[in-house]
Amino acid sequence: MRGRIVKREIKSRDGKVLWSARHWTIIVDVGKDPVTGKRKQLSQTFKGTHKEAERELSHILTMIESGKGVKPIKLTLGQYLNQWLDEYAKVNTTPRTYQRYKEIVRDNLIPALGSIPIMDLKPYHIQSYYTKALESGRKDGKGGLSAKTVTHYHRVLFEALKYAVKHEMIFRNVAETVTPPKPKAKKITVIDSQGVNRLLEAVKDSFYYPIFYAAVYTGMRRSELLGLRWQNVDLDFLTISVTETLHRLNDSSYFYGEPKSKRGKRSIAISPSVALLLREYKAKQQADRLLLGVQLTDNDLVFSMPDGSPMSPHAVTWAFVNLRNKLGFAGLRLHDLRHTHATLLLKQGVHPKVVSERLGHSTVGITLDTYSHVLPGLQEAAAVGFEEMLKKSAPENFCEQSVSKTRHKALETV
Repeated sequence: MRGRIVKREIKSRDGKVLWSARHWTIIVDVGKDPVTGKRKQLSQTFKGTHKEAERELSHILTMIESGKGVKPIKLTLGQYLNQWLDEYAKVNTTPRTYQRYKEIVRDNLIPALGSIPIMDLKPYHIQSYYTKALESGRKDGKGGLSAKTVTHYHRVLFEALKYAVKHEMIFRNVAETVTPPKPKAKKITVIDSQGVNRLLEAVKDSFYYPIFYAAVYTGMRRSELLGLRWQNVDLDFLTISVTETLHRLNDSSYFYGEPKSKRGKRSIAISPSVALLLREYKAKQQADRLLLGVQLTDNDLVFSMPDGSPMSPHAVTWAFVNLRNKLGFAGLRLHDLRHTHATLLLKQGVHPKVVSERLGHSTVGITLDTYSHVLPGLQEAAAVGFEEMLKKSAPENFCEQSVSKTRHKALETV
């Protein structure tokens, strides 16, 4: 297999060079067409020095010789991304994920990079876009995007180009060599036990009281609470089985999905107060349905509108925002009730593994990383508790004698 590099130039009829730049055409011979017998070549434009073009040629030859051949493609990145959305993302992701991918691709990636031929896409194109997005990427013109947002864009572009490599449409995934910005760790906002009681007391007469109460006492996500059905609530054995989530799309339609991770499907033990609240709530639901001439079934949603239709996730969130503003809990989000649940459990000395299982984290490491702010205080309490335990079982004056001996040895050393 052979390859060559040709400098891209524009010449006059008499052979005089009219235009020349650091642009090259990389041409690779890939044998003969088995049907026509004609010679087959692949070509790719390249911008850079001659040495960089040689390295690119070497990389292409290595890819082809290792069986990772590539088909010639003349699509722009924008054309390919739209194709990827329709052929891959729409079929292999949830409706909510597909919606988000489509927003990122069509509102951000295509306007910035879509006109570049996919075969000509280079790392510096992507890196330059990320830099500009961080500086002035907001649509309202009021500054740049967050590192977390740009990282989401990078993940989508990376996955799209990975698919193109897999299907031999391009030689390599250039996004692999790009360094996305590192998001800053987001500070978690939680409230203490007194704050929880204030919040629940303030919302006690509200339509949203049961769902806020359940959020605090179970640590479940909004989507898990809204997707919960009565058949997954055992009020006798005090358990809730998390098996389904509910989401709303931009077109106002709803769809049911699975929990965020494999361990998201879990069983959560509930306290007697939660069971009592749900019993009363269920009885009220049954009465409301009878007035409408329908029966409440086990397949019905626990937290729903009076007619049984799903609650709007946005309406639940806005109800919480109004509540927190009224109470002066600045910055507290509905999702922070989940963080509050975990933090209060850890402060009580509940093992992180148990907390991790209640939250449905994929690993206990995620729990430890997320709630590391609680651990220093727990370690101090553990050290004091350990000493107190040994003191109780030690002979009389043992600890005082040990401290005295230690001091004496230290003075001798000095």
